[in-house]
Amino acid sequence: FPFRLFPLREPGMNWYAKPLTCREIQAFKKSKEVMQRFIRAYQLMLGFYGIVLINEETGELKRAENWAERFQNLNRFGHNNLRITRILKCLGEMGYEHYQVHLVKFFLTETLVKETLPNVKRSALDYFLFTIRSKQKRRELVHYAWQHFRPRDSFVWGPHHKLLKYR
Repeated sequence: FPFRLFPLREPGMNWYAKPLTCREIQAFKKSKEVMQRFIRAYQLMLGFYGIVLINEETGELKRAENWAERFQNLNRFGHNNLRITRILKCLGEMGYEHYQVHLVKFFLTETLVKETLPNVKRSALDYFLFTIRSKQKRRELVHYAWQHFRPRDSFVWGPHHKLLKYR
């Protein structure tokens, strides 16, 4: 019986796996065991990408020791960006919006500030950012991206006049 590690309420590439229902999401959230498994799956995927969850409470992240090798993989294979988008959406479905914020900010920092993931930059800006459910947190991240994007006048993910006044 096909299943997904990070199920969503929308169909994905696996045509045999059914989309998640709202009832199933509520049942998952009520099960301590399911939610612990979900966090373990998240940590497993983070490890694959060269990232470590350092605080389960807050969702804070850092580079793993093998980050350079894993980032090479992320830069080389764009299909990982689809998986990351799926993980981000699933985090939102499962009530881990605060985890979404840390993961998106991690990728914005690595792509725009440290410039270690140039081939992930477009996905981080076009897709990862817009998985954030909280309008306020999404605005904060768009502003963060705008502050670090070069050349700034080419930034198309938010109106410049509002970004200039953002507090």
